[in-house]
Amino acid sequence: MKKRVGILTSGGDCPGLNATIRGVAKALYARMGDNVEIVGILNGYSGLINGDYKEMSEDDFRGILTLGGTILGTKRTPFKMMRVVEDDNVDKVAAMKKTYQDAKLDCLLCLGGNGTHNTANLLSPVGLNIIGLPKTIDNDIFGTDVTFGFHTAVDIATEVIDRIHTTAGSHSRVMCIEIMGNKAGWLTLYSGIAGGADIILLPEMPYDIDRVCEAVERRAKRGSNFSIIAVAEGAMNVEEARMKRKDWMAKRAEQGFGATATNRIAQAVQKKTGMETRVCIPGHMQRGGSPSAYDRVLATQFGSYAAGLVADEHYGVTVAMVNRHVTANPLADIAGKTRGVPGDCDMLNVARAMGISLG
Repeated sequence: MKKRVGILTSGGDCPGLNATIRGVAKALYARMGDNVEIVGILNGYSGLINGDYKEMSEDDFRGILTLGGTILGTKRTPFKMMRVVEDDNVDKVAAMKKTYQDAKLDCLLCLGGNGTHNTANLLSPVGLNIIGLPKTIDNDIFGTDVTFGFHTAVDIATEVIDRIHTTAGSHSRVMCIEIMGNKAGWLTLYSGIAGGADIILLPEMPYDIDRVCEAVERRAKRGSNFSIIAVAEGAMNVEEARMKRKDWMAKRAEQGFGATATNRIAQAVQKKTGMETRVCIPGHMQRGGSPSAYDRVLATQFGSYAAGLVADEHYGVTVAMVNRHVTANPLADIAGKTRGVPGDCDMLNVARAMGISLG
């Protein structure tokens, strides 16, 4: 029996999206031949809401294994707005269901992060056959040990830290490098260890600026003329951790530091230690470019497994890697949960054993 399979990519882009799309498509064609038709939904859930989609051919999936970004386009459509009828009077959930039906889809594959999975979990109970695939450089999707895009971002962030070492040493500076990760610090933790950072500050572990400065001064007393501080963009100090989000954001805005802590940390370190301090923000470079070999393999594993779920008509789940085995978790068990760095994480213990300060 012929199946029509929809695919969309939603939220922020990352390396490995195209490799996963390719993995799904090639495995479907290999398994089902002419009995499968693939429909690309353009620009994420926005395309599903507005009926923007196109039928794709086998040629569309050639040559994209190494390509960064997403051939389908993506757009952030906040989950919190999915049930809100705005000025355009569009019921988004009803509109997405209509597009699914108009496109005559048998199932829909949703590639994305936490917000994407939340919305996917909205669609599953209203009759859409959904399969999720876990994408994010933050590595913070519940129920999977790893997400595609994460390892490539670790490689990029590590290279940034590597390059900062030489300029920090040449100028005797403290360098604060802001790494992506608003709620979860996996990317900062892994790249910080890989890049030889001296201090690593994570959203899950509120920092004490005095301890940060003590770590810098301790290195200076031991003869090191520079220090590298890897700061997750979502890091906050112990005082902010006791405040509501809107309150600490307003306080930062008053002080002229914007939403992230990095500039304030740099200013405080320079004032307290007397060492010249600079900030480096690699930003969206961390999510750009070609996926690493690891992510190409992982994306292909996830894509091929998703194709098997389609063939078996196993819906309402999201693909995951658990203990090095690809499996699937119920969407309802995944949606709305974030996988942060736990206090007993092995990598935190590695960092402590290496004398890295966690603030």
